[in-house]
Amino acid sequence: MQARVIAEMRRRIIKGDIEPGAPLSELALAEEFGVSRTPVREALKQLQTEGLVEIRPRVGTFVTTPSRREITELFEMKELLEGAAARLLARRGRVAEIDLLERNLSEADEAVARDDRGRYAELVQEFHDLLISGADNNKLEAHYRMLMNQLAYSRLVNTSLSQPGRALQSDREHHRVLELILEKDGDSAEQVMREHVRASRRAVMAGLPTGVPDVRPGAAG
Repeated sequence: MQARVIAEMRRRIIKGDIEPGAPLSELALAEEFGVSRTPVREALKQLQTEGLVEIRPRVGTFVTTPSRREITELFEMKELLEGAAARLLARRGRVAEIDLLERNLSEADEAVARDDRGRYAELVQEFHDLLISGADNNKLEAHYRMLMNQLAYSRLVNTSLSQPGRALQSDREHHRVLELILEKDGDSAEQVMREHVRASRRAVMAGLPTGVPDVRPGAAG
């Protein structure tokens, strides 16, 4: 039961079904899932460990609202991991993920051409997921999945793509990364992938609402 609650709450937060800063009621969740408050309480503790919720003693539990600094730090880690993934995939040759990436880019080109931002956002996430799985490194993938949960990346992709011209530029950057992977140029693939993540971060930061704090209240540093 606890695992089911964790999985569903994680999904809702990451997909943006529950807004950042929204309060979470143990009692309401227990009633919704048909369980006692204990598995809900333990689920929320796990989600706090993952950085998705914030438990404030004697106040309540809330969906985490990442600060600008936290988003920057998470993107810095994303840059390192995805750059490494591009390098590792370039070493592997013609693996199954390459075919899937080529199909992904073909669909992405079509989505950009018809200005279908929703579909393109889905394909962006798929591209990055395929890159990570294609690296064939379980430790890298585990760290990446945890990072993406904390970043609630689904919401931020839409923020990034709201910037004029970003979808087309992002699509071109993805193509260049795959070209270098196919050429087995791991060094250049890593460099271009890291530049792509930095460009995405700049677009996200430009699109953040003015109310997002520089540092989350109560956070260290």
